[in-house]
Amino acid sequence: MAEAHQAVAFQFKVSPEGIDLQLSHAALKEVYRSGLRSWKKKFNQLRNSFVTGVYPASPSSWLFMVTAILVTQYSRLDPSMGMIGKIKEHLPVSDYLSDQGLTVLSALAFSTGLWLALIVTMRSILKMLLCYHGWIFEEHGKISNTTKIWLALVKIFAGRKPMLYSYQASLPRLPVPALKDTMQRFLESVRPLKTDAEFQRMAGLARDFERTLGPRLQWYLKLKSWWASNYVSDWWEEYVYLRSRGPLMVNSNYYGMDFIYVTPTPIQAARAGNLVYAMLLYRRKLTREEIKPLMIQGGLPMCSAQYERMFNTTRIPGMEGDTIQHLRDSKHIAVYHAGRFFRVWLYHNGRLMRPRELQAQFQQILDDPTPPLPGEEKLGALTAADRDPWARARQTYFRSGVNEQSLSIVEKAAFFVTLDTSEQGLQGPNPSQALDAYSKSLLHGRCCDRWFDKSFTLIVYRNGKSGINAEHSWADAPIVAHLWEYTIATDAFTLGYDANGNCKGDMDSSIPPPQKLQWDIPPECQQVILQSLSVALALANDIDFNAFPFKEFGKGLIKKCRISPDSFIQLCLQLAHFRDKQKFCLTYEASMTRLFREGRTETVRSCTIESCNFVKAMMDPTQNDGTRLRLLRVAAEKHQNLYRHAMTGAGIDRHLFCLYVVSKYLGLDSPFLHEVLSEPWRLSTSQTPIQQMELFDLQNHPDYVSFGGGFGPVDDDGYGVSYVIVGEDLINFHVSCKFSSKETDAHRFGLNIRKAMVDVLALFQLDKNSPAGRGQ
Repeated sequence: MAEAHQAVAFQFKVSPEGIDLQLSHAALKEVYRSGLRSWKKKFNQLRNSFVTGVYPASPSSWLFMVTAILVTQYSRLDPSMGMIGKIKEHLPVSDYLSDQGLTVLSALAFSTGLWLALIVTMRSILKMLLCYHGWIFEEHGKISNTTKIWLALVKIFAGRKPMLYSYQASLPRLPVPALKDTMQRFLESVRPLKTDAEFQRMAGLARDFERTLGPRLQWYLKLKSWWASNYVSDWWEEYVYLRSRGPLMVNSNYYGMDFIYVTPTPIQAARAGNLVYAMLLYRRKLTREEIKPLMIQGGLPMCSAQYERMFNTTRIPGMEGDTIQHLRDSKHIAVYHAGRFFRVWLYHNGRLMRPRELQAQFQQILDDPTPPLPGEEKLGALTAADRDPWARARQTYFRSGVNEQSLSIVEKAAFFVTLDTSEQGLQGPNPSQALDAYSKSLLHGRCCDRWFDKSFTLIVYRNGKSGINAEHSWADAPIVAHLWEYTIATDAFTLGYDANGNCKGDMDSSIPPPQKLQWDIPPECQQVILQSLSVALALANDIDFNAFPFKEFGKGLIKKCRISPDSFIQLCLQLAHFRDKQKFCLTYEASMTRLFREGRTETVRSCTIESCNFVKAMMDPTQNDGTRLRLLRVAAEKHQNLYRHAMTGAGIDRHLFCLYVVSKYLGLDSPFLHEVLSEPWRLSTSQTPIQQMELFDLQNHPDYVSFGGGFGPVDDDGYGVSYVIVGEDLINFHVSCKFSSKETDAHRFGLNIRKAMVDVLALFQLDKNSPAGRGQ
């Protein structure tokens, strides 16, 4: 137990001469450095809170204000219109200061008050400006004069050099849509999916709800929207994620993939060293709030609240619902390799461990021949399967002794790292199958070699390939993608490797080795672990995956056709799905609502009357291409409008979800809401955009970019489709479904997607008025 001895700062023994203290100077020095680092972090947090709190002003602007007011006083000018004199008369220290001192103090108080008033005014104006969303409904490339003036005002009041959370207080609250509008949009969305009789029945339920129970539930919802920062997000997190009792693996967690055409180094420990170090650099930037807030349209801020729980976060299982445990800091990571758990410290002598030092730590783990303890190898399966058995096991077997200590180390780690014993990537005689296996490995692994409760797990394979698996409750995919983009770009372009593939830099040989965690898992608990593993393996083995790059064309050519790339892809997915199943289905496309404070996502119902008309025309051999192209443009414009409404808080599904939650709190039953929220999403889609293109050089290094990521199917008879648009000429797809379904086949659907993309583009190429048709 070398680690225990190193943690003891002093020892003592009692003798006849008294108490003999035996101080360990090395340990005391480490305690001092740890405390100093903690105080530095607290000071930085306090400073950042102050700077963010006064934004868009700055501390220097306060000094300028004070100086200007004092100068006017000595110039016998009074911009305060007598207020400084009034303050001077009422100062409680007038008996102790000279007249000049009182004047300075009064001017200081007035200038500070004026400065704070200006901050409040600027924030209020910025908040009002950010409530305007007319810009999003304007045709691309055609900006009205109103929007130009509005955008100029936003840039004026948005300030300069914002920190990560600078705009949080200025973001507007998510508005509650009018009940009538939501009902109308909902009925319009389900019309192409129902027969006349089914639609009339649903319309009757909707009218009855709108006339009777709806207004009462709406009143409570508006009340919450006035009181809470966001009327959706807390309920969405609790009821959609934390109260779900099914497995996180496949059903909730998602993954991100490495470069697929290149591997920066084939040395597993070296790749892990650089990637972990890059993530720690990101964490430091996050703690210091040095990450720039995401801006769209050239200057509109997006909500940054989801970044806060990226590190030092774990989902804790409970019997009725899980909780999220987030710590301010963590000084170690938890590592899994070949059935063993280890703790690796991240700091040495008061500094971050260097990449070369981290590589040495990981190499010691890889070289460690110690076998797993009983029950240790498959322990992670508890986090992969149903939540209730895991909650009971945690309560029964992990509440005391060595099990509690080791579990605490895992749960309080900055993040989780798996040094996988397999090799992944484009390898072998069939690269396509290898890519599918790579996707499945990132999604579920061996069901026991990931800790699915952690905010994210970094996975590094034996051949140097890597990936990330993320838990969904604390944040959505774009947040994790932002971290992953920074990590792989920093690894490849900033840190790099030496000629032998090892991490660059020096190392301190006195760093203690990783600590192997100890477990005492009784046979009863081992049985629970095996049962969870059986459930998880059944789920994992049922997942069919098809990941493929679409290289025929990309965003560049689609934009030349004067159509939104996302709308183009969504309509191709509708066509592909109809060819695949010969029917339409309720389609989920994730949109973000981060234009609002604490906003997360909204649903775009991509299967519309207009998209169905287009698909029917494509399937009808009697229709000409001119008609098909016209219907395509109408459907694309409809999709764009739905996306715009979703982004600006006028979506359908989050409103209906919250109305349902209110009805449950009131103990009221609504047949309409129950039926709406029970409808299956047979096609679930999501685009994950690359947010930091400046980190990558697609011109000179086109292979150095992530292949994107994916997720499991939402419905047993449905598809999950993730796509990422890379540069101008590449779109990567990740398609998932279940083998057990007779209706689905991931590779068949992948072929249908490819064919649909080519067929839809052909409509523009046949149109001589289109840039694609003119060969431009």
